[in-house]
Amino acid sequence: MTAADAPHVRLDDDDYPAYTMGRAAEMLGTTPGFLRAIGEARLITPLRSAGGHRRYSRYQLRIAARARELVDRGTPIEAACRIVILEDQLEEAQRIHADHRWTAGSVHSTTAAPSR
Repeated sequence: MTAADAPHVRLDDDDYPAYTMGRAAEMLGTTPGFLRAIGEARLITPLRSAGGHRRYSRYQLRIAARARELVDRGTPIEAACRIVILEDQLEEAQRIHADHRWTAGSVHSTTAAPSR
C-alpha cells in the first residue's frame, strides 16, 4: 500500500501539510495575518497547494504555537521568531550530540580490550 492509497498514513506524518491557513489559525487561536507574519519572518514556510493556498504541517503548527506564546507575553514578533529558531537549532544540536555520544559509546564498548 502506498501513502496515496492510505491518506490516514500521511496524517501521522508531522511534516505532512494537512492544514489550511484558516484551520491552522483556528487551531492556534490566532489570525491568518499572524501566520503570514511568521512566514515573512521566515520562521515557517508553508507548502502551497496546487491552487497556491498555504498548507501547514503539525510540526509547523507547534513552531507557530511557540511563537504565539512568546508574542502573547509581549515579545515582538521578529524577536519571538528568532528565539524559536534558536530553540529549534539547540534541540537539534542536542539530539545530534546525544546520537554521537551513543555511537561513540557503542564503538568504545565493542573495541575495548576484553577484561581478564
